[in-house]
Amino acid sequence: MTRPAFLIPFLAAALLAGGCSKAPESRAEPQGQAAGGQSAPAAVAPVSSAHAQSAPQSVGGQAIPDFSAIVEANKAAVVNITSTINPAAAGRSAPQMPGGESQDEGEDNPFSDFLRRFQGQMPPVPQQGMGSGFVVGADGVILTNAHVVEGADQVRVKLTDRREFKGKVVGVDKQTDIAVVRIEAKGLQTVKLGDPAKIRVGEWVLAIGSPFGFENTVTAGIVSATSRSLPEGTYVPFIQTDAAVNPGNSGGPLFNLRGEVIGVNSAIYSRTGGYMGLAFAIPIDVARSVEEQLIKTGKVERGRVGVGIQEVSASLARSFGLDRPRGALVSTVEPGGPADKAGLKPGDVILSFNGKPVERSSELPPQVAAMKPGAKSEMEVWRGGKKQTLGVVIGELQNEQVASAKQAPRDNGKLGLAVRPLNGEERKELGVAAGLIVEDVSGPAARAGIRPGDVITSVNGAPVKNVEDLQKLVAKAKDSIALLVRRGDQSIFVPLDLG
Repeated sequence: MTRPAFLIPFLAAALLAGGCSKAPESRAEPQGQAAGGQSAPAAVAPVSSAHAQSAPQSVGGQAIPDFSAIVEANKAAVVNITSTINPAAAGRSAPQMPGGESQDEGEDNPFSDFLRRFQGQMPPVPQQGMGSGFVVGADGVILTNAHVVEGADQVRVKLTDRREFKGKVVGVDKQTDIAVVRIEAKGLQTVKLGDPAKIRVGEWVLAIGSPFGFENTVTAGIVSATSRSLPEGTYVPFIQTDAAVNPGNSGGPLFNLRGEVIGVNSAIYSRTGGYMGLAFAIPIDVARSVEEQLIKTGKVERGRVGVGIQEVSASLARSFGLDRPRGALVSTVEPGGPADKAGLKPGDVILSFNGKPVERSSELPPQVAAMKPGAKSEMEVWRGGKKQTLGVVIGELQNEQVASAKQAPRDNGKLGLAVRPLNGEERKELGVAAGLIVEDVSGPAARAGIRPGDVITSVNGAPVKNVEDLQKLVAKAKDSIALLVRRGDQSIFVPLDLG
């Protein structure tokens, strides 16, 4: 039976517990610099510029691109990003059998009760993922994919010189899958940005990233298509390539032969979960626009006109009297929306927007989204066998959360805990006089195994009735404390390192 194909982001993920790692994607821990760090062959002139172009060589009378100069000039600007989600946010899963079955499934399993009891005492397991990114600001500004860092409690950025930094997520934009990360560093090497509008199908491209954790891995291919629309990428005209990318390449740069970044590697089309010849990159102009807005305001504004559209087929083009299939056919118009006020009607075919031709319906949403709310634009439409121009005032797209900077957790002090006092019903149900129920956990408390739903009844033997009691007792402590935690019908002391 043919397996279905999937569009997937390619973040390499690993589940870590203590010093042991499981690598479902055959991830290997690199011990040193990968092939991308090798020196250029003698046939290539020494790199004297930070942004060198490739030097084509001739073999058998045909020009073959040499990517070594591009790699040498840009490898230091490509980074490895590791994100960690704490156990409270990640949740926990049962240990897995070699065949992939959960060990505690089934009433007949003699180990079921044992495992349930054992898991109750086990500290939650953190989830860790790995991706790529690249430096666009010498002061530590890095671009990557939103799915690489979204929801992460800790982000670590590793440079090619093996320096590591704690990364701060400035903001993420799910709609474009772009995120901005900042590290405390100066004088970093940056990449040079190109113009995606000049991309030609068939031209050579180069990807650098960390597939399966192999840092600074270099792969090459050609541009397979441009302005490609994907089911989950309404506002992104993707660059399609056949450069080999895999889990861990997420957020890495896509270079042209001039050594310029033209895209951010983001997804693959696969039946197996691995590379099958189709990869998709976010055009760098889209990524840079998102970056500027996230840094400036922490959110991304997008335009809207309030229409439903569909592709114009050959039969539809004939029925509407068009010379050929083109444009975006308006199927619905939102009452009172910008398009309605502009006079647009169902059955109109939008041939151009803001002076740019619309060949396919998928080209229109990115063009509209790129407009600032309140801006004025013109649409050329086909109606009744004639062209006419309509003026429209762009509205603002309201999504559930089109862009967001990761909100800082509540100030949980030294412990990394968000707690509240038990109410009367909860005290009665648990059979305790007082205590604090854990609502959120991070930092030292998460590492110690505390999780939401636990009830803290004492600190170093002293009872706690409210948050103030907890804060005072923690303030007196130096390096470590012992929390008496009620979990279910059991109470256990949990040592917690404040370092």
